[in-house]
Amino acid sequence: MGWDPLLCKQRGSFLFVNFVSLPPMGRIMGLDYGEKRTGVAVTDPLQLIVTGLDTIETQELKNFLSGYLINEKVDKMVIGLPRHKDGNFTHLKPKIDELVTFIKTKFPGLEIDFEDESFTSVQSREVIFLSGARKSKRRDKALVDKVSAVLILQKYLGHI
Repeated sequence: MGWDPLLCKQRGSFLFVNFVSLPPMGRIMGLDYGEKRTGVAVTDPLQLIVTGLDTIETQELKNFLSGYLINEKVDKMVIGLPRHKDGNFTHLKPKIDELVTFIKTKFPGLEIDFEDESFTSVQSREVIFLSGARKSKRRDKALVDKVSAVLILQKYLGHI
C-alpha cells in the first residue's frame, strides 16, 4: 500500500497529513437510554475523543435528538442495550425499538448500532468516585447517566 501524495508528505522521519484534503466526518453519538433520563455522549468530528454531552429527560429525548441531529453532522448513533444477567433484554427494549423507529423515519441516512450496556452504571459510579468528585456529585444520577453514555461509546469504539 503506497502513500497518496495528495494527502501525505514524508519529510525525514515525520509524516505530514493534509487534513484539508480528507472528507469531512461526522460525530458518533452514544445513548444510555433510561426510563426517566437518557445520558448522551458524542465524539469529536474526527471520531477520536468521546465527551459526555448531556442528560435529557427521556420524555424530551425525541425533541432533543431532532434539534441536535439537524444542527450537527452525526454519522452514527450507538444505543446501549440493557440486558439481565441471564442475557435477556430488560423491559426497556420495546421503548428503545420505538426510539429507533422514530430516528430511522426522521433521519433515514443515520446509521444506528447497539452496544451491550451491562454494568455501565456500576462502572460510571466508580469513574466518578475515582475522579475525586464530592459526595453530592457522586449521588447525582444525571451525571451517572452521562458517564454511562460515555462508557458505552468508548466500549463501542474499542477505547476500553
